Amino acid sequence: MALFLFNKPFQVMCQFSPHPTRPTLADYVDIPGIYPAGRLDADSEGLVLLTDDGKLQHRISHPDSKQPKTYIVQVEGTPDAQVLDRLTGPLDLGDFVTQPCKVSAIASPDWLWERDPPIRHRENIPTSWLAVTLSEGKNRQVRRMTAAVGLPTLRLVRIAIGPFALATHPLWPGELREVQASELG
Repeated sequence: MALFLFNKPFQVMCQFSPHPTRPTLADYVDIPGIYPAGRLDADSEGLVLLTDDGKLQHRISHPDSKQPKTYIVQVEGTPDAQVLDRLTGPLDLGDFVTQPCKVSAIASPDWLWERDPPIRHRENIPTSWLAVTLSEGKNRQVRRMTAAVGLPTLRLVRIAIGPFALATHPLWPGELREVQASELG
């Protein structure tokens, strides 16, 4: 049973099968028989777990596993205490209501790599950074949450899944590292 951490670059599809217009995991990882345990959309960056074990893949990605996932999010605008409180949920997104989560305003991360292409910059509109930790992970959930409170997401980077974090397992975009599945607990 193999388990790998991969730092997915911006605009890379979280799949090994070919995509007509974008690079995929296969352009970065040449290990037969592994699959992503969960996904990040093309516009998001950061930590993805890859495994060759179907049971482990299911355990990691299934909502019942409740592996917390932490993201840092650059948003357009500046949140106040009321907006941060709304984000912690539950927040009605129309088709579902989010579970409570942890959200805090953070300083701009000085350790974060440059994105290519860089995010748009507007002189008269400030940007802010948030740390968001979820125990669920519905499609585009963080982006939908920030939009619902009037703070469109400009950049989204997943920095941790369960016990695995880019802070303790540093990887540049496109890099891969094998870890022990037993660390999942």
